[in-house]
Amino acid sequence: MKHKSRRRKVQGPAALPEEKAEPSSEPPQCKRQRDAPGEEVCGLCQRADCNPEVLGQLCCQDGLCVHENCLYHASGLNQRGTDKEGFYGFLFPDIQKELKRVAQKRCCICRQPGASVTCRARRCPRTFHYPCGSERGCVSQFFGEFKSFCWKHQPVQRVQAVQQDQTLCLICQEAVAKRPCYDTLVCPTCTSAWFHRRCIQGQALSSALYHFCCPLCQDMVTFQAEMFRLGIKIPDRDAAWEEDGAFADYYQRHNSCDTSQCLCPMGREEAEENGPWRMLLCHSCGSCGTHQRCSNLGEEVDSWECCDCSNTGTEPTLQPAQELDPPAQGPLHSVPAPDTSPGDEEAGIPAGHLDTTPPSQP
Repeated sequence: MKHKSRRRKVQGPAALPEEKAEPSSEPPQCKRQRDAPGEEVCGLCQRADCNPEVLGQLCCQDGLCVHENCLYHASGLNQRGTDKEGFYGFLFPDIQKELKRVAQKRCCICRQPGASVTCRARRCPRTFHYPCGSERGCVSQFFGEFKSFCWKHQPVQRVQAVQQDQTLCLICQEAVAKRPCYDTLVCPTCTSAWFHRRCIQGQALSSALYHFCCPLCQDMVTFQAEMFRLGIKIPDRDAAWEEDGAFADYYQRHNSCDTSQCLCPMGREEAEENGPWRMLLCHSCGSCGTHQRCSNLGEEVDSWECCDCSNTGTEPTLQPAQELDPPAQGPLHSVPAPDTSPGDEEAGIPAGHLDTTPPSQP
């Protein structure tokens, strides 16, 4: 059987060893959700819910609605367009053709028609909806050929990890299973970082390809390859905290004249390339600026430093000696003070000090 070729939407590992099927424990039977009438539902999984961490975005155009992840793992669907054509490169005629193909295929989990995902294990006939498979313990990979495996043939972790007492998820701090399974994953490098699948998936979507690593040992290469193999989606984009101009303020340049009396008739924020109203910024701090004329600078001056950075301001005025607190005196090491007699207290002699004042002359 010739495997279909897909253009990768996420960067996966270069090559992974072929999986050998191992049985795993079956999660509880999932219940198919009922969608409210009038809602836009995915044409493949027939669900209206759109949890981006599980299903991706719900793409809708001209009455056609499909989930992003349902598209990637539909067994009879290939990406034949560019990224801007159709939905993520899946052309609309191909999507319509796939909808007709799966119309009579029933999901082995919910028993409803429209099952588009097929287990890629040898001689396994199971087909299911993508969200049904996610709830039942099936694994769908987001690299290479975008393979999917049912709960009987899902990839498993083979790491020797020993828990100390009750181990907690490193992200949510809730208890995890005692050994690696579908819902509990462990870092293959340090074997000390344990996570829930839903927690590490959320971390992967936030950190994305260039920042996603083990939160404990910071390993990236081995950790990402293992997470890809286990069905964690790691998008090939900037991290969430770097998108939507989150750091735009850090790239703004100071653009005002900060002299006590700005001479520019157009205002302090006027900045020209040349001439008297050329704006110069302090080359040390960059947080102060001046017009060329406001600081009486020549045309040949290309560098300027503010008063705070050039140390040309007035020196701080010292207080009179009598107003300064006297330096602390006493031994370097703490010594218990002897008992103070009532006479010493009346004389004002501190405890632990001898009265060395000579007696006054009569």
